[in-house]
Amino acid sequence: MKDTLKPGDKVRFSFRVPAEKTVPHLYPEAAEFREMPTVFATGFMVGLMEWACLKVLEPHLDEGEGSLGVHIDVSHTAATVPGQTVTVDAECTSVNGRRIGFSVRAHDGIDVIGEGRHERMVIAWSRFVARVNDKARQARAEAILHGTGEPNG
Repeated sequence: MKDTLKPGDKVRFSFRVPAEKTVPHLYPEAAEFREMPTVFATGFMVGLMEWACLKVLEPHLDEGEGSLGVHIDVSHTAATVPGQTVTVDAECTSVNGRRIGFSVRAHDGIDVIGEGRHERMVIAWSRFVARVNDKARQARAEAILHGTGEPNG
């Protein structure tokens, strides 16, 4: 990771919520979720907050690096309907080696819908994929692929 990332670096990131990001779509195999109202799911809100943090980190990563979420502590306090745009403000609050802290806040144009803190760990993708594929071998599971769809390890 470059030494350019500093506390105070921030991004404002917006996303229009489609019907596919509502509670019934979170785990479609779960009847309990399918029976719930079609509002923006907490799980998808968390993912959107992580995405905003990725945008903060993006210009500071070296080739072959990425980051993984290692901690999330957020509220989800208001419902958002499909078609609304959610805007996430993500701000770097700490840089402790490869561990990066963020504050996150999401608003849907009417209400603050969630806020809290998030931490990510900067990693080398090749090392991570190799370690996870060692675990997959131990578990007698299939090897994972890098996000590009290319086989690894």
